[in-house]
Amino acid sequence: MALGSNHVTNTTAATFIPEIWSDEIIASYEKSLVVKPLVRAMSMTGKKGDTIHIPKPDRGDASAKAAETQVTLIAGTTGELVVTIDQHFEYSRLIEDITDVQALNSLRRFYTEDAGYALATKVDTAIIAESAGFTAQKSFVEGGLADESGATTTAFNDAGFREAIQILDDNNVPGESRVFVIPPAVKREMLGVSQYISSDFVTGQPVVNGKIGSLYGVDIFVSTNLESAVGETKCLLMHKDAIVFAEQLGVRTQTQYKQEFLADLMTADTLYGTETYRPEAGVVISALV
Repeated sequence: MALGSNHVTNTTAATFIPEIWSDEIIASYEKSLVVKPLVRAMSMTGKKGDTIHIPKPDRGDASAKAAETQVTLIAGTTGELVVTIDQHFEYSRLIEDITDVQALNSLRRFYTEDAGYALATKVDTAIIAESAGFTAQKSFVEGGLADESGATTTAFNDAGFREAIQILDDNNVPGESRVFVIPPAVKREMLGVSQYISSDFVTGQPVVNGKIGSLYGVDIFVSTNLESAVGETKCLLMHKDAIVFAEQLGVRTQTQYKQEFLADLMTADTLYGTETYRPEAGVVISALV
């Protein structure tokens, strides 16, 4: 028996098939993040309140043990870091029915990718802004680094990068989980240095957002969100614990049909806070571009 022509299809039941906005936007958001995965993340999802208190204990010193004497007790001094959850960003589009009916499917794909990119940019920019709290604020100068104030800034140079690494070493910052975040203009300068394009730099490991290689044990990432002025830009050498990112609401996507407009309203939003956690674990370096 023939199937016939009166069966229900995706075309005839189109209004019952939801558009998968949420998954697509979250996927685009995760793909666009560069700096957020490089810092300490703390989830506040599902919790009430507008602040999160993070213990910040001081380091203790070991004591010599003399025979037949009591051990030396260390007084516990624990401070705290207060992170305010006060950054709420949204991305909204109102798509009229006539547009939804007549437009190509690529229209939704553009909006979902654009929403994810826009929210990721806000998150990365907020995290980068926290670097203003780092103890070390330096500039590349001829032959190395100098304090930012009063320095004649030059382009990126290898000696300065090694000096920045030493700053973290001198501050007892762990060697693992260090990253160097640079803008595209500094990437161009680095790729002109022979040792930076050797097999030690281009590792051939799985692709991570923005990662271009590793140098002196430090992973290198490229971000277009770094602060720039006329002819000058910022680079960040930091450990994962330098900045904390507290997320109370991950990327959420909501859609609603607005009959008064004969249109679908799509909104994606996120709620979070950022704070400098270990200011001694990061170095901001200005570079001439």
